[in-house]
Amino acid sequence: MQEPPPTQTHTTPPPFELSLLAVPKAVPEIRRTLSEHPYGSPHPDVHLCVSELLSNVIRHLGEGTPVTVRVTTSRDRIRVAVTDPDPRAWPLLRRAGRDDETGRGLALLDAVSLRWGVEQGPDSKTVWCELGEG
Repeated sequence: MQEPPPTQTHTTPPPFELSLLAVPKAVPEIRRTLSEHPYGSPHPDVHLCVSELLSNVIRHLGEGTPVTVRVTTSRDRIRVAVTDPDPRAWPLLRRAGRDDETGRGLALLDAVSLRWGVEQGPDSKTVWCELGEG
């Protein structure tokens, strides 16, 4: 008599949260850290979104800005969020010209995510995006 195959149970990875200073060397470091976490290993778009959101903070708020990076999951979606201390500097999706050296980060985020947005707090804002799990 043959045993039935083991049933797969879908377990939700624990949330990923890291507070850090937004500096250029933090971008590859957080990608390496995420590679060791269940969210980052099978999903390269998580790396892309974290990199772009962190790079935006560096470019628009300055090096050394304190941020919190969170990656969570719910309802078959992965949510990437970066919180910074400036509730006023909201990101804008724009079309970069062919010769522009910047301005493509949010377009990339918009292209790979299911949706994205900004949540404003009294002393901070969170820029987030949602990705499909599969």
